Amino acid sequence: MRIRIAATTAVATAALAALSAVPAHATEYSSALKVKGIQYDAPGRDSNSCSTGNTDEEYLTIKNYSSSATVNLKGYVVRDATSTNKFVFPANHYLQPGDYVKLRGGHGTDSDSKNVVYRDNCNFLWNNDKDTIRLYKPSGAGADSHSYTKSGSDPDGNGYITYHG
Repeated sequence: MRIRIAATTAVATAALAALSAVPAHATEYSSALKVKGIQYDAPGRDSNSCSTGNTDEEYLTIKNYSSSATVNLKGYVVRDATSTNKFVFPANHYLQPGDYVKLRGGHGTDSDSKNVVYRDNCNFLWNNDKDTIRLYKPSGAGADSHSYTKSGSDPDGNGYITYHG
């Protein structure tokens, strides 16, 4: 009888340890805009050189999940865990219901038709091991937030994580 209790306790302890080893955090806000996915680790060797780097391969996809409202991204803010790395959408960029935009690093031409906005910054925004994605409305209210770890949130190790489908 003692062996069974000890074995059950060991299994329960192992299960709790496994659950706590995967630090995942998401905060639900009342917002049409949500983080659809993130390529937090650009393919290849990281290089933030503006001329030959791969910061444009790191991107955040933001989607308008509303069934009827068009949302203007101007003034929306994207931040990392420390809030030292951030991007404020500087211009009008309208997302129709169901539409999305990829916020890419590096330099390029913003395009509504190609659903892309460039940060015009060749530094990486996201850490490759763990970070937190925070999306704020122009008012400063939270729109969406997700924390990730490479080992706990990216089982196939490809540097891409999907949220909100």
